[in-house]
Amino acid sequence: MPDSHSAHALARVAIVGDGRVGRAMVSALRRAGVDVQGPLGRGATGERADIVLLAVPDAEIGVAAALIAPDRVVGHFSGATTLEPLAPHEALSIHPLTTVTGETSFAGVPAALAGSTAEALAAAHALADALGMRPFDVSDADRPAYHAAASIASNFLVTLESFAEDLAATAGVPREALAPLVRATVANWEAHAAAALTGPIARGDEQTVARQRAAVAQRLPERAELFDALVAATRDLRARQEAGS
Repeated sequence: MPDSHSAHALARVAIVGDGRVGRAMVSALRRAGVDVQGPLGRGATGERADIVLLAVPDAEIGVAAALIAPDRVVGHFSGATTLEPLAPHEALSIHPLTTVTGETSFAGVPAALAGSTAEALAAAHALADALGMRPFDVSDADRPAYHAAASIASNFLVTLESFAEDLAATAGVPREALAPLVRATVANWEAHAAAALTGPIARGDEQTVARQRAAVAQRLPERAELFDALVAATRDLRARQEAGS
């Protein structure tokens, strides 16, 4: 990255928004040696900064951006929002792929970056580098698919494990007993992708799958449709694995 872009990116930065993300970002940037102001309250103009980063709810990004003084680079931390609400400012986006709770280190955290100009994108990369992130670029056109993937990987996983927890409870099995299996499965998926698939569907043991389905229908009938959808998707995954092997 050109030194001029790095110097520009790490000049005076202001964070607008005093929520969890705003406070965490101010703290992390300060620890990284960045000249950062904030977190500033909503309505701030960022007039004393070169880069203004909006840590506000998605629906408020456009309103907050409209208040920022001209000739600043303006950014947000949203995963789903494009750069459009930041216009006419030169714009960037940094979306850390992690949950933010209190004091957060962003070292090693993957982050989706975007920029409306080459300089804005370079600034986003310089900020991500200062925080120790593992950045990758995502265009506005790809933003909905990217954010849906993140939701599936995180939010839907919680929904799925809650399904498992509820069903296990009907057999007197505590949630804690499932946690090591979940951790091992995620680690195997990280290392081996879809080849990590195990269990009765992967083995072609349809009798066991039928018994499982009967148990779900009896004990959690409201989840039978979800079970069926997961079985179908897992059979498809197995078929694709076999076709590629």
